[in-house]
Amino acid sequence: MTSLKPSQTVRSALTLSTIAIAALLSACGTLAPDYQRPAAPVAASWSDGAASAPTTGDQSAAEIGWREFFTDDKLRQVIEQALNNNRDLRVAALNVEKAQAQFRVQRADLFPSVNAGVAQNAQRLPASLGSTGEPSITRQYTATLGVSAYELDLFGRVRSLRDAALSQYLATEDAQRSTQISLVAQVATAYLTLAADQERLELAKQTLSSRQETLRITQKSHEFGASSALDVRQVQTTVEAARADVASYTSLVAQDRNALTLLVGAPVKAELLPSAGTQAALTLTQELPAGVPSDVLLRRPDVQQAERALQAANANIGAARAAFFPRITLTGSAGAASASLDQLFQGGQGFWSFAPQITLPIFDGGRNSANLKVAEVERDIGVAQYEKAIQSAFKDVSDALAQRATIGEQTAAQQDLVTASQDAFRLSDARYRRGLDDYLSTLDAQRSLYSAQQGLITARLSQQVNRITLYKVLGGGVRDGSASPQEPTGTPAQQRQSGS
Repeated sequence: MTSLKPSQTVRSALTLSTIAIAALLSACGTLAPDYQRPAAPVAASWSDGAASAPTTGDQSAAEIGWREFFTDDKLRQVIEQALNNNRDLRVAALNVEKAQAQFRVQRADLFPSVNAGVAQNAQRLPASLGSTGEPSITRQYTATLGVSAYELDLFGRVRSLRDAALSQYLATEDAQRSTQISLVAQVATAYLTLAADQERLELAKQTLSSRQETLRITQKSHEFGASSALDVRQVQTTVEAARADVASYTSLVAQDRNALTLLVGAPVKAELLPSAGTQAALTLTQELPAGVPSDVLLRRPDVQQAERALQAANANIGAARAAFFPRITLTGSAGAASASLDQLFQGGQGFWSFAPQITLPIFDGGRNSANLKVAEVERDIGVAQYEKAIQSAFKDVSDALAQRATIGEQTAAQQDLVTASQDAFRLSDARYRRGLDDYLSTLDAQRSLYSAQQGLITARLSQQVNRITLYKVLGGGVRDGSASPQEPTGTPAQQRQSGS
């Protein structure tokens, strides 16, 4: 180690003390405005009046894990596969890691960077420049430990930038959670859509088979003179229409499988594909408590992400304000220097240097004022975007609740329509076979039944998708039911303190 003289030891101690004092001075506050959450620009209750708070014992959607909400085991396996393989979710997770690293980079500016170095400086002088008339080579060896351009953050510029980076990091976490919620809902919806289209395809195949049999009987009847050629052509039109539907739904089922594969991020095993139609409920059948907007909306990760962005813009105002004040930077080093390497760490070779610098902005052509204006406008933009996120979330929940209020009645009515259409077709077909009516009435009854059956499949699908949509817009889909999600807690100031 370097052996320093008593005076040098005192000077080095004073230098280190100055740096320590500077670090303490930089622990002051910032010039950023005190953050206040904007008031939610929405009504105090949902648009359809379903704003009653959950009763005792009810779980909010955010507290119900998706494993608990989705009751079908095959669907749960498909969702889990999507959470492990989906590329959008993977990008969101990588963005979190990137933002975390960027925050650490920004936070590092709060602390002095201490560097150690060993250097050699060799120089050769020609004989014409040497004092002895001979060429000479000089060497100098140095070993240093120092701090370079450490900024005393007296006015909070660096800490404001740190706070902005922290808010941006937390916003990426919120974005990841929002992506996961959307992915869970998209996979479940795609799964149910595939099941519904498979049921439509099966219905079309059954209808085609039934109409082909009717065509065969009608042709035989025409051969014996019991039916007209018009009857044959009318039946044939229904057969061709059913054939077209079979081809259309076959293509649609293949497209549904491709869409599900894209969401999952990997091929889905055949045994995990839906086998039942839309009759089996694959989600919780009890109603989710809607809660009140002020509680529900602020828990949604997309709303939290918008608020994090607003907090980052608010912190940037502090950095812009600090630019109007002097910046103090410290550069200091201590070490040893010698003309020979073997004497570098011997006594009497120590040296030190200390170079504080103060930069005071006097004239910048309005740059600092313009930067402050930009920061303030970005904060105002953040407020508008946060309020828009609140309003969009309120609309999402209100729409889902409005549909939930009537979807059950629509499904029941559609089921009754199918029953009535079946009876109408049976009676019309019986009258046609007895020669009481022509085939046109039977054809209309058959088309009405087919249309009612298709409508029932659509109604059942809408009912299940509505449950998924309501679960999503109320903030469900982050928890898997086995562990609590890692969510940031505490006030922004507490989060900044834990982050530093």
